[in-house]
Amino acid sequence: MSILVSQLSKVYGEQRAVDAISFELKKGEITGFLGPNGAGKSTTMKMITGFLPPTSGSASVCGYDIVSQSLEVRKRVGYLPESNPLYYDMYVREFLEFVAGVHQLGQTTAERIRKVIDITGLQPESRKKIGALSNGYKQRVGLAQALLHDPEVLILDEPTTGLDPNQLADIRQLIKDLGADKTVILSTHIMQEVEALCGRVIIINKGKIVADDQLSELQQQNTANGYLQVTFGEPATAEELAQIAGVARVKAAEGNSWQLYTNEIDLVRKNLLQFALINNRNILSLQSNSQSLETIFREITKSV
Repeated sequence: MSILVSQLSKVYGEQRAVDAISFELKKGEITGFLGPNGAGKSTTMKMITGFLPPTSGSASVCGYDIVSQSLEVRKRVGYLPESNPLYYDMYVREFLEFVAGVHQLGQTTAERIRKVIDITGLQPESRKKIGALSNGYKQRVGLAQALLHDPEVLILDEPTTGLDPNQLADIRQLIKDLGADKTVILSTHIMQEVEALCGRVIIINKGKIVADDQLSELQQQNTANGYLQVTFGEPATAEELAQIAGVARVKAAEGNSWQLYTNEIDLVRKNLLQFALINNRNILSLQSNSQSLETIFREITKSV
């Protein structure tokens, strides 16, 4: 496992910021790590990266313990914190040279700086002082420093803050490409970003993990807010469609279209096709609309 977390906790006085959480992440996974403000996301990421010692429990990164082998962990982790701390008086290349020195990259420094400037799209601004950059380019510098030592694990806390739509598309594609051979934890409040990038989602609330599953599975495990929209060539009635096994509610749409609400979309799709065959109904179109991650997130975090 690239990351192994077991019963990890962080306590401040009487407050349990993180409460005995456990999960495992493999190489090649991009995982969305979500939660409301104050849920324990950033605290967890800081513990995994070695910046914050846990109160109890354990965690390892690439087989190295975050407490007893903290330096080895840091060598293998690229971390972009939410605050994106940068030295504004430094030039972009100067800052990256400084970070390369911290990681002791030696003779590979120039090549690695060239590569991260290229892949993060920093070329137009690479000779400016960091303080003179726009927020979007400052965010790119933060991402470049996280990638500089070619880490096995990337932990990104709100990585697309301040990016315009064009920059956003570029950085999303970069993260997706990096996720092919790295372990990526992505924390964000932008649910569309998680849906675009992440195969797996972990949701934390009040210090506890309240959901951990593949995104597709989470969207299937909804409470009848997902639906199939079907358009027939011939008229159908709400009464006969309501009899299809798995359908919780039927709603008429335009023309001969209907919305069949269910928490078992695959089952209803199968039964609908059988219904059409038996009753000689032509299906002109069939679309599934799963519950959005934003809706799932609100329901899960409000119920705890």
